[in-house]
Amino acid sequence: MTWAYARQRPKVRGFIDLHCHWVAGIDDGARTPEQGVEMLRRLQNAGFSKIVATPHMRPGMFDNDKASLERAFAAMTASIPEGLPEVALSSEHFFDDVVFNRLKRGEGLPYPGGKAALVEFDPQRFPISLPARLLDLRRAGIAPVIAHPERYAPTWKDTESMQPLIDAGACLLLDVCALVGKYGDKPKRAAETLLEEDAYEAACSDAHRAEDADVTARAIERLEKLVGADETDRLMRRGPETILAGAWS
Repeated sequence: MTWAYARQRPKVRGFIDLHCHWVAGIDDGARTPEQGVEMLRRLQNAGFSKIVATPHMRPGMFDNDKASLERAFAAMTASIPEGLPEVALSSEHFFDDVVFNRLKRGEGLPYPGGKAALVEFDPQRFPISLPARLLDLRRAGIAPVIAHPERYAPTWKDTESMQPLIDAGACLLLDVCALVGKYGDKPKRAAETLLEEDAYEAACSDAHRAEDADVTARAIERLEKLVGADETDRLMRRGPETILAGAWS
């Protein structure tokens, strides 16, 4: 998948959003193309110059497959005005047996370049076989990127619950809005702890509505206060670049 983009983009901070639901009418994100475009506009104001759409692929809840997501993305990109961020398509893969096998068969939607894929789990518990499955995916040439680890109940109890997943070859993607309490106190504390432990490879907006982009802007400000400008740039720009290149270990 190559980047599609408009000409004459204004100067921004160069952040890359690896997790956003701006494609309209396909999941619980933007409902209309106008809402999706407004989300892109506000995320640009927050500092993003590249934004990857990651609509859900979750059988039984969001019955999307690769072809349907590609059609929805093509319809959206045709209506994006000039001057907005570069965009690309991936998916947020719910890591059950069905979607795991899709990814292994090449029927998922990894990030541009095909070297990494965004995965999510049941928020209350991790499957016993999860580390082995993540390792299998890595061996298949796709590095797993774990969406919003601070929002999983096992992480609230002990952030060390992430270590077996990291050891299996996964990396962690912070939903930066957790830092301003968007999801409550437990995810906020878990995010702060994982930041202190230097556990995250990158950060994202996970925006579903235009208003979420405004929360993201505030959250980036708090991130910078917590970790400084250089680490913020790593999490918001250099880390995503590393993930897209498949260059992290």
